[in-house]
Amino acid sequence: MDLKVADETFLATALLHREQPERLDFTIGEIVERARRENLFGELRPGVRVHATLHCVANRAPNPGTYRMLYATGKRTRRLLLAGDDVDPDRTGKIFPQDEDVPPKYREIVEWAKQRYGTEKQDRGRWLDSVFQLRGLGKELWRGEDADEYIRKLREGWE
Repeated sequence: MDLKVADETFLATALLHREQPERLDFTIGEIVERARRENLFGELRPGVRVHATLHCVANRAPNPGTYRMLYATGKRTRRLLLAGDDVDPDRTGKIFPQDEDVPPKYREIVEWAKQRYGTEKQDRGRWLDSVFQLRGLGKELWRGEDADEYIRKLREGWE
């Protein structure tokens, strides 16, 4: 089985949450260290830090990863994504690893995370998705138009 770095990062974070339920979030360093200790791949891959920092973080712009597994609670702190969390509109990737993508002994932790962190709102999509799809619509109408000049024209004759 070729374990994806994103799934390894998710599992390390989920294990931390289950082991320390009183904690709301964890530092990126703690997530990387937990992945190193779990040794899911046989060695710690440098990509774990990048995935915990950016590629898996739902409320950051994709660069290029679009996973929605983690949520940035601060500059260097992360937690698993909760149903209802704000997500960057360009993030469309998976939230949880697929069962067939993780070693059998870790499938229970994925199920635990789904129950604890919920999937209902995440699977339905965000209620504002259609509004975000309007971004940039009609921009060609304003191309070459100076905003200040346009407002000045609108206000002509007001007194």
